[in-house]
Parts: sequence; C-alpha cells; structure tokens
Amino acid sequence: MSSTPEHLLKTHEALVHSERQKVISHVQRKSGEWIINTVMIEGCDAPFKFKRKQKYKDLNGQKVNLTYYPDVEVVAGFELEIMSVVRIRVT
Repeated sequence: MSSTPEHLLKTHEALVHSERQKVISHVQRKSGEWIINTVMIEGCDAPFKFKRKQKYKDLNGQKVNLTYYPDVEVVAGFELEIMSVVRIRVT
C-alpha cells in the first residue's frame, strides 16, 4: 500500500499536507506502552500530535513535511484544537 501524500489525500478528504514547516518545539512523553510526540510548528498555535512505540529522533529546529487532520481533544472540560499527524518526514 502506498503512503505517499498524494495517495493519502485522494483517499481521505479531511487530510491536509504541509511541506517544509519549521519545528519550534518537540516533546516526547510516555503513555502506557506508547510514546506521545507533540510538535509545535512556526506560525501555528495548534499542537501536532502523533504516537509511536519507541522514541523518535529530536525534531527541534528541523524542517518537516506533515500530513495531518484537524481534531478536537477535551482536557479538563475544555475543547482544544489539535492536529493529528498521519505522516511526518524530515526534509
């Protein structure tokens, strides 16, 4: 199965693809057996979140290509906009 951004965007209409976005913050934390990664992108106030089984390389200061969809997460009764990352690649 192909996971190119073009193929993903064709099959899932809600996805968004952004290229060469600068990472200004990257935090990793353990949640059960998963590592939750939160990335902040320059010029965007919403966090980009994805999870992996093992730690990911440090992305601070890197330029990345992201494929994601907007989502809402409820924290302490407040709805927060987040971006759920489907695919991330360092450029």
